[in-house]
Amino acid sequence: MGTVYLTHEGLNKLKIELRELVKVIRPEATIDLATAREHGDLSENAEYDAARENLNDIDRRIYELQKNLSNVEIIEENSIRSDEIRVLCKVMLENLGNGSKIDYTLVDPLQSDPAKKRISLKSPIGKGLLGKRVGDEVTINVPSGKIHFKVLSIDRVNGL
Repeated sequence: MGTVYLTHEGLNKLKIELRELVKVIRPEATIDLATAREHGDLSENAEYDAARENLNDIDRRIYELQKNLSNVEIIEENSIRSDEIRVLCKVMLENLGNGSKIDYTLVDPLQSDPAKKRISLKSPIGKGLLGKRVGDEVTINVPSGKIHFKVLSIDRVNGL
């Protein structure tokens, strides 16, 4: 796993999630597993299987968070340049194919959330936009074909 780029706020969110998983959610899941175990034959106990799978999912998420937190590089928001597209920049783009305009914020994959227009810098669009400047045109290969964009503006993100 490579470096994880986060703001202080993003780092705090991950720490809070980890703390909640370790101190609240995992202990509850352990109790659920023990309760399910008491219901008899484990080979035919669907409740036990579900509780065990839930605990495994929680443990995987804890491991993932711990691994990511060990590779964090904090990005100081006031040091983000807005002359070219980088992580934690908000960009306004024009789709040259249909004239529509869209804005995206480039984020580390951990903070990616398409519903909030936060796209991973490791996604095809994110990779294609990195390093571009206002006025640049770029063609990006996406699973559905090629998209042609023009960069209209680049702004720093304040809080994420």
